[in-house]
Amino acid sequence: MKMPSCDDYEPNSLTVEDALQRIDQDLQPVRGEEQLALRSALGRVLAADVLSHINVPGHDNSAMDGYALRGTDLPSEGQAQLTVVGTSLAGQPYTETIQAGQCARIFTGAVMPNGTDTVIMQEHVERQADLITIAANHKKGQHVRPIGEDIAVGQPVLQAGQRLRPADIGLLASLGIPELTVKRNLRVAFFSTGDELRSVGEALQPGQIYDSNRYTLHGMLTRLGVEMVDMGRVRDTAEEVENALLSAAGCSDAIITSGGVSVGEADYVTDTLRRIGEMNFWKVAMKPGKPLTFGKIQPAVFFGLPGNPVSAMVTFYQFVQPALRRMMGENQVTPVRFTVPCLSPLKKTPGRLEFQRGLLENDEQGRLVVRSTGKQGSGILRSMSQANCFIILPRDCGHLEAGSDVLVEPFDGLI
Repeated sequence: MKMPSCDDYEPNSLTVEDALQRIDQDLQPVRGEEQLALRSALGRVLAADVLSHINVPGHDNSAMDGYALRGTDLPSEGQAQLTVVGTSLAGQPYTETIQAGQCARIFTGAVMPNGTDTVIMQEHVERQADLITIAANHKKGQHVRPIGEDIAVGQPVLQAGQRLRPADIGLLASLGIPELTVKRNLRVAFFSTGDELRSVGEALQPGQIYDSNRYTLHGMLTRLGVEMVDMGRVRDTAEEVENALLSAAGCSDAIITSGGVSVGEADYVTDTLRRIGEMNFWKVAMKPGKPLTFGKIQPAVFFGLPGNPVSAMVTFYQFVQPALRRMMGENQVTPVRFTVPCLSPLKKTPGRLEFQRGLLENDEQGRLVVRSTGKQGSGILRSMSQANCFIILPRDCGHLEAGSDVLVEPFDGLI
């Protein structure tokens, strides 16, 4: 039997599940709240339940265009004639009381006139002048939306820990709520390590590369809605790494670095963390992204991401982002995952949970399918740019033939 390669099997590596559990056990939601105007609260996390102080709808109203009448006037057989005495429009209710033998023209959303409890659709009425004729096939109370049917006074409409979306903002506006109590912004400091790194715009010398990780981190953190401290590039010296980490710990709730967490002679991040903070773990049985470090420096949680661009993004999405969302006070951080057929053959060696990059699309029959973006090396950032999902392959899985069902996680579900 062929054994997994050393690259794919390390007995001291944590499983992804164990790593997530360890991270979760070490997290605390941030303390501190602030009041924000409704429009400014998009993307923020609610610090308290929101209760409605009005009924929705605020009055019994019509669900159809038609005629409002008393249910006792409905004929039990044959037909009945009623006199139209007025009209109720949305925003302009009919203010008189409807008596026996009377009805009012009414439109969708309009307040039911006093005395009425039933609406007959206009298609089911014969009208001549101010008289309507109705048949016996109607029920008392039909086509009426009662007061408070959608939301009653005092009912919770949004719960603490919910990240506010555009629909939530609209819902709260419909209730006349002008301000909200939200969790304060999470502060995240980040920097890259590596003497080979250069900033965009600088000329490259032999052996040098542009620092892409700070740009992808900035983009992912921007979409997450945190307060960022971009500390730039830090040289590969023990002193500079230590100074940067201590500075970051003094101004942030979380610290993210990329690079310097492997086992090379010039990788100082992990050694420095052991010296000035606490290290929980530093290797995870996954691909890409094995050298992931998690710990604490003073009160700040620390995430040391691998230097390879794809590894940095994968570990951010799988570990850092859900952790930051919990720290922000969010109560629902489970990723959206489902199974679809894969049109491409996939190569994999058993030993590590693997996150390959894929393109999720509809085939000619309208079914969701996925295909590989091609080469899956951890330094090929183009594979992330071309993809719109992760293809998640179990630890013990080997090569898969085209047509196999695979688990996918769409990028759109990652904020």
